[in-house]
Amino acid sequence: MTLSTLATLDELWQSALPRLSVGEQRAGIVLLRELSKGEPVSASQLAQALGTPIGETESLLTDSTLRPFVYAGSDGRVEGFFGLATRPTPHRLIVDGRTLWTWCAQDSLFLPELLGVTARVESRDPETGDLVHLTVSPERIEAVEPEAVTISIVRPDTADLTSAARVIATACHFIFFFADRASGERWVAAHPQTTLLSIDEAFTLGHRQNARLFGQEVARRANAV
Repeated sequence: MTLSTLATLDELWQSALPRLSVGEQRAGIVLLRELSKGEPVSASQLAQALGTPIGETESLLTDSTLRPFVYAGSDGRVEGFFGLATRPTPHRLIVDGRTLWTWCAQDSLFLPELLGVTARVESRDPETGDLVHLTVSPERIEAVEPEAVTISIVRPDTADLTSAARVIATACHFIFFFADRASGERWVAAHPQTTLLSIDEAFTLGHRQNARLFGQEVARRANAV
């Protein structure tokens, strides 16, 4: 993957992603951090965390630009948001001793920045079944095992971003870690809507997406520390 191709992929994803208001950015980060406690989040719990009226919070979840990234359970509580899940998926994200999950492999590369934590990641190569381990901090990838890990990324023109369920079905189900480039290339060849990136390229892409969606809130929190 050449730098120019990465830049093109980044440009396409930046165009596909919505723009969030300052209030939506704050609500999104707070929702992620409530979910990182390990349980689904109710509208009243989120309202308390935000310090906003319950009606306003419910509107954020159902009628705002955040809505396509909100995955709600049958009881109405939020079980997942923007790639972070409280129910098992193939991708484990271990934060402060708690096991969470992510919708896809790339989520585990950008969520630590939004959560403000260092996380351990465990996932399996869908071609070989080999286990992949990573340690990811908000600033960088701290460790990777095996060293030759790659990742598949979906082209945005093939992804449906109209609801969390559609995001998961059309994008997340095609984004995996691979223990080496050979297994990744075999898998991508069978899934033409995907392309193969190095871990560093995927980390860069994810952080640019963070900046697009949550950049003002991430910067505000960094400056407040």
